[in-house]
Amino acid sequence: MSTNRLMFGFHAITSRVRQNPASVKEIFLDSSRRDPRARDLALLAENSGIKLISCDSSRLAGMAQGVRHQGVAASIDPTRSHIDVEDVLDTLAEPALLLVLDGIQDPHNLGACLRVSDAFGVHAVIAPKDRAVGLTATVFKVASGAADAVPYISVTNLARTLRGLKQRGISIVGATADVDSDLNTVELDGPIAWVLGAEGKGMRRLTRETCDRLVSIPMLGSVESLNVSVSAGICLFETRRQRSKG
Repeated sequence: MSTNRLMFGFHAITSRVRQNPASVKEIFLDSSRRDPRARDLALLAENSGIKLISCDSSRLAGMAQGVRHQGVAASIDPTRSHIDVEDVLDTLAEPALLLVLDGIQDPHNLGACLRVSDAFGVHAVIAPKDRAVGLTATVFKVASGAADAVPYISVTNLARTLRGLKQRGISIVGATADVDSDLNTVELDGPIAWVLGAEGKGMRRLTRETCDRLVSIPMLGSVESLNVSVSAGICLFETRRQRSKG
């Protein structure tokens, strides 16, 4: 029985082909797309020896079952899965928007974070390999397809990865409740990686110290904290809102 999964979206599929072409079995591309992104992916698939299937949008919609597919799908062998953050960044045509999750161990929270990441056009979700839940069956179910649309990258050393992002000009912004600077007072322009920690514990000390800025979410009620996926959605929405104004 086949164990292949479907992946959707240009960023996720292009990154997978560049990093691990052996894991990509087939690519399904909307026959009506003639834009540069479609042409580039078709050429990449040809050069990588991957079968490219031209199909109509109704077939893609049936495959996606409500997931935003952007006119492209790929059949992926998950047992040969690996995506690198550098390769994701190399495929971008706009300033990077990344979500870094430090110590999220609840699969429902990770699945929800992947959903909001897909909703707000996050280019990749980054998390440590240790002390993190990873992509489990529950995560895939809660994410409702977003786990296949947004690249999820597990890294061995999170602080080192963040320093590498800085070297590529990406601003590291941590969300935490115990600082005065909040979303109403910060400019969120240029490439950004948002960093959020687990509920209760928050970011680990070294992760926090690696951030360029720390920002809080203004709260008017009696609760002291929000679910991490809610916090992620607020931070990502504000980033996109500021970018659209710019």
